[in-house]
Parts: sequence; structure tokens; C-alpha cells
Amino acid sequence: ATKIPFRLNQNQALLTFEDEEVAQRLTKTNKHCVELDNRTANVTVKPFDLDTGFQFELHVTVSGKKINVSEIPELPIPKDWMRDKLELHFYKTEQAAGGGEIKNVTYNKGAGTAVITFLKPGASNKFVGCTKYPFCAEGRWFNLSVSPHFDFHLRKFQPYCRVSKKTILLKGIPEVEEDEETVQDMIEIHFQKPSNGGGEIEYIKYISRGAVYVCFEE
Repeated sequence: ATKIPFRLNQNQALLTFEDEEVAQRLTKTNKHCVELDNRTANVTVKPFDLDTGFQFELHVTVSGKKINVSEIPELPIPKDWMRDKLELHFYKTEQAAGGGEIKNVTYNKGAGTAVITFLKPGASNKFVGCTKYPFCAEGRWFNLSVSPHFDFHLRKFQPYCRVSKKTILLKGIPEVEEDEETVQDMIEIHFQKPSNGGGEIEYIKYISRGAVYVCFEE
């Protein structure tokens, strides 16, 4: 689930109702009189909108022609020589019963990685199931790490406005002598009463000092 943060500022409260009709009904009346610490407070109810978000589809496919190779040792030989050794090795490696003809080798000496591209589709499937391959260079043996190469495609990327239809934002809550928890209870009691247009509250958060981030789950 996506976590969506919202900044709740000083003297504000968020109320999430079980029934979205209650939240919609309360927002139609902009001002509400709430009894707080033996005084009547005029608070403002605002409809609640989250920041603009983005939705998309991420399609991941395993390449049938490419494999990733890592942990390639850094040796005192030219880069082209190492690339040729990798090409020869994965062309005839015994573990994969011969990888097949190679179209291209992209070698990154600094990172110790390479991408091997075979000529025929499906050739990379021969390397599935075994992640370590012995490799001989300069009279020494090394173990190379081999993993599938993934292709990522982003589709249907579009912004959209996220709205919490069951939540309202209270603003303008005055400072009172009571502690934060007591004031929150007073607010909850007021907005739970059907006579005040309220209903059952699923979640409430009131902040009297500073600010907090409240996370909504989509």
C-alpha cells in the first residue's frame, strides 16, 4: 500500500469517519460551534484533499538475450582483452552447455560488471538456476556472479488528485488550558453526536503545538 503523508499544523485536527456521508455533510456547514473547556469555539471545517499523486504501471520482463555479470576481477590487462575473455568464456561455458553466439559485451571495468547480449532469443535462459561461474584469467580462477537482465517499461503514467472522502480538516481550534488529549476527546464527542451532524469516528488526531505528519494509506 502507498503511504501518503499529510502535514497537520498547530491547532488543527483530522477526523476520519466510518461513513463518508457524514464527512460530506459536515463540510457543507463551514462553521461549527464546539464546546471546549467551558467555552464555545467556532472552528472551520474544510474538505480534505491530499497532494497530487501519480499512478502508473511498471512492467518487468526477463530478457531472453541478456545476462548481467558482476564481481569481475580488476586485472592489469587492457579493457578490450577482458571484454574478449568474457565473450569467449560465455560463448562456450560448460555450465550453460554453451551460451551461444554473442552479439555484444558491454564491460564496465571500474564497477567490475558486464552485460552479455546473445544473438539468439532464449540463450540467456540457459544461465537460470546457477549464480556463480568459474572464470580463468591470467592463470588464476575467479567466481563471477551471473543474474538475469530485466527490462523495465513504464506505462500509463498520469497525475491524479487524491481525495479522502471520509476525512475532514478542522482549523482555528483555540488554545485552552486543557491538555491535548482532553481537547481531542471533546472534539471527538462533539462530532460523534448525530445531533451535531456527526457520526462514528474511525480516527482522530489533534495537535496543539508544532506540527506532525499523518500518513494515509491507499
